[in-house]
Amino acid sequence: KLATEFPSEDIFLMTASPVIKAVTNFKQVSKTLEEFDVEEQPSSLLEKRYPNIKVIQFGVKQLKSDEHKIFTEDGKEYMYEKLCLCAGAKPKLIFEGNPYVLGIRDTDSAQAFQKNLAQSERIVVVGNGGIALELVYEIQGCEVIWAIKDKAIGNTFFDAGAAEFLIPKLTAEKQETPIECKRTKYTIEGSEEKERPIAASDKLGSALGPDWHEGLCLKGTKEFSHKVHIEILCEVKKIHLQQEFIQLQRTSLTFPKEEKKVEPDEVLWPVYVELTNGKIYGCDFIVSATGVVPNVKPFIDGNNFAVGEDGGLKVDKHMHTSLPDIYAAGDICTASWEPSPVWHQVNQIIRLCAQQQQMGWYAAKCMAADTLGESVDMDFSFELFAHVTKFFNYKVVVLGKYNAQGLGLDHELMLRCTKGQEYVKVVMQNGRMMGAVLIGETDLEETFENLILNQMDLSAYGEDLLNPNIDIEDYFD
Repeated sequence: KLATEFPSEDIFLMTASPVIKAVTNFKQVSKTLEEFDVEEQPSSLLEKRYPNIKVIQFGVKQLKSDEHKIFTEDGKEYMYEKLCLCAGAKPKLIFEGNPYVLGIRDTDSAQAFQKNLAQSERIVVVGNGGIALELVYEIQGCEVIWAIKDKAIGNTFFDAGAAEFLIPKLTAEKQETPIECKRTKYTIEGSEEKERPIAASDKLGSALGPDWHEGLCLKGTKEFSHKVHIEILCEVKKIHLQQEFIQLQRTSLTFPKEEKKVEPDEVLWPVYVELTNGKIYGCDFIVSATGVVPNVKPFIDGNNFAVGEDGGLKVDKHMHTSLPDIYAAGDICTASWEPSPVWHQVNQIIRLCAQQQQMGWYAAKCMAADTLGESVDMDFSFELFAHVTKFFNYKVVVLGKYNAQGLGLDHELMLRCTKGQEYVKVVMQNGRMMGAVLIGETDLEETFENLILNQMDLSAYGEDLLNPNIDIEDYFD
């Protein structure tokens, strides 16, 4: 966007990664909903396309905002007129520095996970966000103990009703063949593989796109398809390595089977997970899918940034940080303007590709407007929170205050559910639609998007709003 706005200016893209993320197969689903693939490409393609962009493949060591200077890891310094920080986030690991705890954030850690899984009989997954949901569904031939701190799966995206709708898919035999991965893997020449590939949490690679698991063979050593056991309302209390566990003389549990009491495990595992509910399970390794924290460290030291409660750099409605000529977009920033009643920045657990893409584009627009001394209106994508994704091979659309975020007790829910086919939930307040969750091919996203944006009083329609015999699309066309 900047390269197009300023064709004669030098634009530097500083990145620790040898690849850049490109948006491909872009499709405008509705006014605010967008679908696209994220593809990794070598940075040379970007430089060929835009001659005024230079990619500097080194991480940032230091920012001196008062001097308008950036220092890179190779010891060089660069002056800037305007700077936008899009350094993303890093995994919030349950335990740092443990070789058996793997965070999945970038393509390197996803590959490390795949290699470890190929030799595994049982793993423990901790977390309840998007990556955990996709992971647990995709894994075959390996027992999965899934520890979540909530009452139901997918709490970040939907309610317990939607979770119940999805759970049968976890035990069903998978019919779908893996889609060929659209992303190509580029690595730095001469990077050596270790014996047991563990992605170090302080080394940030290229963040994952929404289809990260496609084309990866997520298969363990066993012949069965799915085997998932969910432990609800618990967190990891402690992790014991094998030798330490033997010395403790504690008892671990076998994989729970239906209608049978859980028995002590005779197998010796490389690592053991002790949960806050008192249960202990042995496993080959642990996946920490417990969200991310903004990657602000290289920029905070010596600079007086205003920081949000979640640790992100606060930005105003024109994506400015609190320091002159510095903007921020994506996972690293925290929206600190007064949002539209039906928009919110997703929390750190589920920062989303679509929202990052919108913020990046809008930040460039604001940088251009400031440089040219023009005013800029708030981008329309911030009017309504809208996201489309896939979970358990169902299309999932979330709109507005889909989980009644910030509405207090003054709201009501309306539901329609056809087992194995669709799940529709709308959040109503004072007769107006404030949010919706649509799972399956409902074809209601555009209609509901308009109803939320228009804030039309729907009291007169009552429960007929979700009546499957009434074609609501035609009604509100």
